[in-house]
Amino acid sequence: MFEGLKSKLQNIQKKFGRSIQEAAGPEVVVEAPVAVSQPEAVGPIAAPEKTPVVSVPKPEKKVEGLVSRVKSLVIERELIVSEKDIREPLEELEMALLENDVALDVSDAIIGYMKDDLVGSHRKIGTSVDTVVASALRGALLRVLGKGFDPVAYIQAHERPVKILITGVNGTGKTTSIAKMAHYFKKNGFSVVLGAGDTFRAGAIDQIAEHARRLEVKVIQHQEGSDPAAVLYDTVEYAKAHGIDVVLADTAGRFHNRKNLMSQLDKIRRVMKPDLVVYVDEAVAGNDAVVRAKDFNDLVGTDAVMLTKADMDPRGGAAISIAQTIGKPILFLGTGQGYDDIVPFRPETIVDELVGLEG
Repeated sequence: MFEGLKSKLQNIQKKFGRSIQEAAGPEVVVEAPVAVSQPEAVGPIAAPEKTPVVSVPKPEKKVEGLVSRVKSLVIERELIVSEKDIREPLEELEMALLENDVALDVSDAIIGYMKDDLVGSHRKIGTSVDTVVASALRGALLRVLGKGFDPVAYIQAHERPVKILITGVNGTGKTTSIAKMAHYFKKNGFSVVLGAGDTFRAGAIDQIAEHARRLEVKVIQHQEGSDPAAVLYDTVEYAKAHGIDVVLADTAGRFHNRKNLMSQLDKIRRVMKPDLVVYVDEAVAGNDAVVRAKDFNDLVGTDAVMLTKADMDPRGGAAISIAQTIGKPILFLGTGQGYDDIVPFRPETIVDELVGLEG
């Protein structure tokens, strides 16, 4: 997943490492004669100009003879990393992020976090530069992705039924994503009911009803053209009466400039009172998905995001950008056509894969 971005980030990490290593210079091993007339502690050897003092360890055994040659350990030095030392790889990182559809403000944030972590820091020469760089990049990415959201823990801790309203743009796999969520929650021991709230699109009710049949879950539906708020009210009432854990409510696909649909969504929210509003869009849409998610969040509010077609997205820009841009977590990634092709979005797992720390 996100193989293009992964490859770029791992190559740039190597450039960061080379830049820091070049600034540090080569490690130095000093070999110097030390006169010893009696078995006594050997004093410090004067260090060459512009290098730290080298301390030679005391001999553990008596030394016989007039002269003994003592080879020192590798000199322990420190480097203070400057912005100049990493300017070039920072510029390459910025370009790589933008080329992979990471939003400009999010790219700026990642660069800023990298600078904060690396510039002015004291690094012991001889420690793994690769580890230092990977840790800095990992920390920067985690700061923009946030802590994530555990849906299972949320349901376990919340009063039932947990009402989840699904919204988004037509053609992004919204209804199929609802079916995947239903399958995921069933696998985790929760009962589920579906609400066929997309009464606007021809065939939408039949589509969600077929998913419900295959998954062996109940679907509440009215006829095409009915008031979606009434359908979802009935769905919630059914869940309460039958002790259902999770309500998954479908809605008509919306563009933010379709005023009648946006007004309808406001009514649904007032009637249904959802615990979570989940916005669905395609990972492959890149920055367009980020812009649409922000528009939806600004207009009607969003609690979490699901990105479909993540398996077809080599760039990963939407996944990296959305959480920072709207301040809301990614809930799931869709990774294929099957009901099992849904992955809870765990920021640490995703970031470790991107920076090469998985496994």
